[in-house]
Formats: sequence, C-alpha cells, structure tokens
Amino acid sequence: MMGKVTLRNLAAHKIRLVLTAVAVILGVAFVAGTLIFTDSMNKQFDDLFGRIGTNVAVDVRAKKVVEGDDDGMAAQPVPATVLKTLQGIDGVKDPQGNVNGYAAVVGKDGKIVGTAQDGPPQIGTNWSTGGTYDLASGRAPRGPDEVVIDAKTAEKGKLAVGDTTRVITAGPPARMRIVGLVDAGNLMGATLTGFDTPTAQRLMLKPGYFSDIEMGSTGPSQSELRDRVAKALPQNLEAVTGEKLREESKSDIAAMMSFFRTFLLVFALISIFVGSFIIFNTFSMLVAQRTRELALLRAIGAARGQVTRAVIGEAVAVGVVGSTLGLAAGAGLASLLQTQMGDAGQGGLTFTATPVIWSYVVGIVVTVVSAYFPARRAAKVPPVAAMRDDVALPQRSLRIRIALGSLLTLVGAGLIGTGLAGKGGNPPVPVGVGAFAVFVGVAMLAPVISVPVMKVLGAPFALLMGPPGRLARQNALRNPRRTAATAAALMIGLALITTVNVLGATTRASVDEQVDAQFGADYLVEVQGAGGIDAEAAQRIRTTPGVASASPTYEGNALVENKKAWYMSGDAAVIAKAAKLKITSGGTGIGDAGIMVDEGTAKARGWKVGAAVPVQFADGRTEQLRLAGVYAKSNLIGPRLISPQAHLRHTLKPTVTTVVVDASAPSAATKGALESSLKDYPNLKVSDQASLKADARKQVDGFVTFLTILLVMSVIIAAVGVVNTLALSVIERTREIGLLRAIGISRRQLRRMIRLESIMIAVFGAVLGMGIGVAFGAALQNALADKGLGVLAVPYGTLGIYLVVAAVIGVLAALWPAWRAGRMDVLKAISTE
Repeated sequence: MMGKVTLRNLAAHKIRLVLTAVAVILGVAFVAGTLIFTDSMNKQFDDLFGRIGTNVAVDVRAKKVVEGDDDGMAAQPVPATVLKTLQGIDGVKDPQGNVNGYAAVVGKDGKIVGTAQDGPPQIGTNWSTGGTYDLASGRAPRGPDEVVIDAKTAEKGKLAVGDTTRVITAGPPARMRIVGLVDAGNLMGATLTGFDTPTAQRLMLKPGYFSDIEMGSTGPSQSELRDRVAKALPQNLEAVTGEKLREESKSDIAAMMSFFRTFLLVFALISIFVGSFIIFNTFSMLVAQRTRELALLRAIGAARGQVTRAVIGEAVAVGVVGSTLGLAAGAGLASLLQTQMGDAGQGGLTFTATPVIWSYVVGIVVTVVSAYFPARRAAKVPPVAAMRDDVALPQRSLRIRIALGSLLTLVGAGLIGTGLAGKGGNPPVPVGVGAFAVFVGVAMLAPVISVPVMKVLGAPFALLMGPPGRLARQNALRNPRRTAATAAALMIGLALITTVNVLGATTRASVDEQVDAQFGADYLVEVQGAGGIDAEAAQRIRTTPGVASASPTYEGNALVENKKAWYMSGDAAVIAKAAKLKITSGGTGIGDAGIMVDEGTAKARGWKVGAAVPVQFADGRTEQLRLAGVYAKSNLIGPRLISPQAHLRHTLKPTVTTVVVDASAPSAATKGALESSLKDYPNLKVSDQASLKADARKQVDGFVTFLTILLVMSVIIAAVGVVNTLALSVIERTREIGLLRAIGISRRQLRRMIRLESIMIAVFGAVLGMGIGVAFGAALQNALADKGLGVLAVPYGTLGIYLVVAAVIGVLAALWPAWRAGRMDVLKAISTE
C-alpha cells in the first residue's frame, strides 16, 4: 500500500520534486563530468605513450642526482662513445642515440606556435627514420639548415614544406627550411620539431652527447638484456627496461591527472553539499504541508516505519531521476571541458563504469540522507492530528541547535587554524574538515542570526515599499529555520567565492609591495618558455642605446645536505642591487666558489659567514662553497645565490634565463629600443617594474576567474533552492494569499511582496557568506604572511557587485513563484484547507 502512496505523492508534487531534482542534476553533473573528462584524457595519454618506445627493450641514461626528479637534476648526458660499447653487447639490437630538448617554431605571424609559457611542451629531437613517428610528406632533414615539424604545428603556423622559418632553441634563433611534415597523431597540444643528429646535438645538447640511448633485443628478455648492458656502463649511467621507461612517463601523467581530478571533484563536492541544503529544505516543507495527510495514514494503521519509508521512497525516486539526468549532463560538461583543452581535447569521450556508478551512488545517497530527518519527523506525526484543522509539525527548541552550531563553528575554526599553522601532517585535510564544520555550524546558527539581520535588511523595504515591503519582511521572519536553510545554500557558494577574491586581491597587493620593495633594476629581459638567452641576444642587449649594464643570471638545482635545493646564479653585486637585497652579514664578494643564503636558511642550518657549504651539482660532483654573505628574505631571489663560475663548472650547456639591465636614463624610449633590438627573439620579453606588476596581476586574475567560474555552479544550485522554497511557500500560504487578495491587495503588490521576500533571503545569504569569506581570506593571509602574502586586501568593490548580484538572483528566483501567486483564484484560495 505504501508503495502506491509514494507513487501518488510523486505524481501530486511533480513540479516541486522536479525543482529538487535540479539540485541533484547539477551536483551529479559536476561529478560525472569530472570523471568522464579525466578518464578520456587518461585514455588519450595512454594512446600517446603507447606509440612511444614500442620497440625499445632497454634504455641507457644518466643517473639522477635526486631519484624520481625530472626537472633538471639529471646528471651529464650520455657520451656518444657509449654507443660503440653497446653495439658489442650480445643481444643488443640497433642501438640508437636520442637528443631531446626545447625547440619552438615561429609561424608566419612572427609568433611562436603553441603556448610558450606554462603550456604543453615544445619538443625538439633528432629525427630518425623508422622511429616513433612517420613522415606525412616531404623527406627527412639532412643538414644544419633543414627541419621537419609535425603537421598540426605547420597548420597552426600556416607553414608548408619548402617554407623557411625560424626555430627557437636555447641558442640563437636558427633560420631553417621545412623539408618534411610529421604524422604525429594527437600530441595533446605539444609541438614536435626534428633535426638531423649533429644539428640536434649542436642546438639542444652538445656535440658528441645524447640524452639517452635506446635499443631493441635480438632475443633476451628486457630484464636480462638490461642486466647485460648495465655491467658495461660507467658508474654514472644506468640501464632501464623499455617497460619501466613507459611506465615512468605514464605515472607522471597519471599523477598530474589525479591531481586535476581531485581538484575538480572538490568543487563538485561543494556543489553537492550546497544541493543537500536544498533537498533537506524541500522535503522539510513537503512534510510540513502534508502533516494532516500523514496523520491520516497513521490513523488508518500505517506504522511509523512505513511513513518514513514512503518519504524515503520519494527521495530515492528523485535521486534516481536526478542521477540519470546528471550523468547525461556530465557527458556534456566533459565534452565542453575537452573543447577548452584545444588540441589536447580532440580524442573524443571515453565512457567507463566508474562515472556511472559514482553518479548514482552520489545522487541517491545525498538525496536520501538529506531527506532522512524530514522523513523521521513525518513518522512522528500522531494519528490524532488528523482531526485538527490547524495541525503543524512540532518545532524543537533552538537551544540544542545553538549549542551544537556554536561548538561546530569553534571546532571548525580551530581545525582551520591548526591546518594553516602546518600542524597535523596534511594541512588541506584539517582545513577542509574545518571549513565544512564552520559551514554546518553557521547554518545551524543561521535561524538565530537571521532574526536581527532580516529586521535590519527588511527595514528599508518596509519603509519605502509600503504594505508589500512590510509583509515581505514578516514572511521572511515568520519561519527563521526555513529562511536560514534557504540562505545557507547561497552562503556557502558566496563564502568560497569571497575567499578566493580576497586571496586574489591580497596576492595582487602583496606582489605590488614586493616589486616596489625588492625590484631595483631598470629592466629584466626574461625567457618565455623553456629556452634561453644566447650570447648574441645578450650582446644586443648590452649594445642597445641607453643601456648602462647588462648582467646574465642562471638558475639550477642542486643537493644541499642531501636535500633538493633551487638556486640562482650570477654577479652577486648586480643581483643584490637589482633585488634591493638587505645584507645582514658578510657581503657580495662570493668570488668563483662562493654562496649567499637568506637568513632563514642560515639559521636553519646553523651557518655563519665563512662556513663551508657542500653542494652537489647536477653533474653529480660535490663542491665546497664558502658562505660569503647572508641577506634578508627575498621572494625575487629565493634562498640561495651561487657564484656563476661554480654553476658553469658543473653545467654542460649553460642557459641564461634572465638578463638584469640598468639604463643610463630609464624611459619608454629605452624600453622600446630594447624591444626593437630583440625583435628577432619572440621568446624574450622586456619587463620593467610596471609590467612585472601587470603580468602578476594578469596571472592572479586568470586563476581567480577560473576558480570563481567553478564555484558559480554552487550559486546556481542555491538560486534553484530559492525558487523551490518560494514556490512551496506560495503553495503553503494559498489561503493567506487568497485572504490578502480579498481584502484589497492587488496582484502587482502580491508579486512585489514575494520578490522582496526573495531579495531579503538572497541578500541575507550573501551577507552571511561574504562575512565568512572575508574571515577565511584573512585567516589564510595571516597564515601565509611569511610566504609572500604580507598585505591583506579586501576587494570591497567586487563584494559590492556580488551583493547586487545576490539581489538580482533573488528577483529572478521569485519570477515564477510570484507569477503563480498572482494567478490564483481568490475564492478557491480562500476555501483551501
């Protein structure tokens, strides 16, 4: 019987439950879209790496100074003489040396093809016939001025076989003729450039060296051949199986995609968390409106458990429908994400069981859990209540709610503080749990907070809008629990958006302060991408009219006390002036075997000026460097500054990353002259103090916008919640609305009343959320003050805009409920029980 009751109730409340399902759909869509998207990208990467090294049995490479590190800490490349040694080992088939490095192609428009900064790699290699890729047209390169490029790069750069183009590497741009196009398939946005082996060595490595040497097998297994090869290698080289080589490449991508999946799922969980408030509120109102009906069921013999199961059955139905539609919407979202990936997203979608399972698990479980407490309240309706006309569900005292909400808020704040202080091992966990506790705690306290706040927010409306304004304020105050539950959903989304915007404003202000305090050079010439500044470019900079001095700097990684350590290298006196270093002890006379460190590093290691600091460089050799000076913390220089002579002694192919420029008289004309001198170098950028700030702001603004867009989903769900609450409230107040119409209130005034009530609820949620967001942002800034966020900045203008947006959301959310209320028949409304 109760099954029929459940089906009847679903049919009777279609519109209300459809609105509830929207919250489920949006939350599930985020989860499903994330899982489908990352599964699709993983499949594309697997296909890409499946083509690489398919015939490689063993690969010979240099041992790494830091195990598992892939960003420049590898030892010296493999000498070409090793190739002859490998040819004499039994079982080795066709050993071949590879040269890999950075090489970018300049298109017809004079710009580098592909993303030069923080994008997919721009791969340069020595071309070998019969290798991983095949030529689509043309022929292989045969000399120092010939090159082959992948077909997609040629298409984007509007290049063809026979064209002459510039190729950017670590050295000077080389003018080369395109002699062939490579069929590279989907490189996921990367570019591929191939040279003959001598040219590749000269441009990207060093003559007589390979990045690695790969070989096939004439019979022995990969592990057996690896052991044979390893015995013939020098101590600084190692042999790995082709299978391990491919797994390493895949594991790096898998780690990246795992992080990206987790990152997106966090926002999906936020949307689901917000949606749970909507579901809870909707079922609470549905149960409250059906109190007499439920009492009648109890009166004719339905047990408490049956009533509970009937309501839960409705929740399961909503969860199933919402999950199904959410899964379909998730596929659309995944497709949209792929289109935003450019070339990396052209492989189509991959569907596995994982997103399907999780979509239904998340959708149904969240809906049922959110509806559980309203269902239990429904079961507690006494049968005698069926005999009363004014029956209503009993309301618990707010005392327990206030106590529990206060406790959760305080515990959450404590966990956030613990996580931000770096205690507890994994800071994101206590911070995330703490934020969750704060949101739940504030949501529990919201009914108490809403009464005084709504009185203040509603006062202008009551004063200026007459009876509709006064009625709207009374309606919002009538049921503080409902008002709070509706506003809480909007509170969460805007709290997180506000936190992101406060951090963005704080970062911009902090960067501006750091540039003002620590940037003392007139100009910096920086590399965009993975290349370098060659000697010819450096000479052009030095001879530019108006330039007084130009000093190159390098970057590198080393081991200091067996820990990976990034360092800068260059003329210490020039760098100290350019970065406005505050020397606290010693000086900048580091000579050809010296080092300077910041105060934090010196204190942590117990180093004093004159101490010997053992540094193991990328070539595996260790050198004792003398500590020449200690300086105050500098975010521009970092914790270590090493003499250029020491860096150059241990670097096979030195790469200048930045040139510090001082001008005789800094001006727009001097900057323009520098840019004109470097017009043949599209990978170099001239920056002054203003452009450094602008670049930093652009990066911060882009990241803030990206996070805000992801969080907008939760705000949309919250808006749906406002619509749902108002629609149910209109139904609940049908008789009241009829009486208002009967005593003379017009349809226009009635609609205005509902719109004003919606605006008050939305603005209340926004004020609460922005207050929490500012508090979160201030806490994060305080915790990260020593990491560079030294200035707290609150974007009041942006928050004002969000407040207006919240009011607009309130207006839009009220359109349908207000229209429906205005269309009610007065006599029927009055006669409604």
